[in-house]
Amino acid sequence: MTNHAGGVEGLPREKVEQFDRELSRILDRYPPDRKASAMIPALRLGQTLFGYVSPAVQALAAERLGTSPARAEEVATFYVMLETHPFGKHLVEVCTSVSCSLSGGDRLWGYLQQKLALAGAGSTPDGRFTLREAECLGSCGTAPAMLVDEEMYEQLTPQKVDQILGGLK
Repeated sequence: MTNHAGGVEGLPREKVEQFDRELSRILDRYPPDRKASAMIPALRLGQTLFGYVSPAVQALAAERLGTSPARAEEVATFYVMLETHPFGKHLVEVCTSVSCSLSGGDRLWGYLQQKLALAGAGSTPDGRFTLREAECLGSCGTAPAMLVDEEMYEQLTPQKVDQILGGLK
């Protein structure tokens, strides 16, 4: 994984160095013999720095945590908050579980598909938005709800959605 120049194959050296600095602070919270337990925070950090959890980012996290790339891949592909493929600048997740669906979540999902010109979940051609369904956002009493870049929005209408998306840079 680490090449002869001290960098990591396929990843920018400056970001790898930043990853190492920030991971060091994360690992301060773990016993030295349990650093592999920091896989989720390490992968989230990698996603933040590199844009998504590519196989190279998974290998980097595994190497730094003293575990196998297969273990990193298992974690990266299990948790929905970890993206293993490039995604849009803004991640829009619409809750379509029962409470949200009964309160208009399905209509909101359809509205967003139409607004973003998508046939389902996916990314817009310009890379600005990625749309996907969320199983439950825990806002049953304030449905319908969506998460945009990890910020929760509730009691949504198409007009509110237009305002939210219109305010994104």
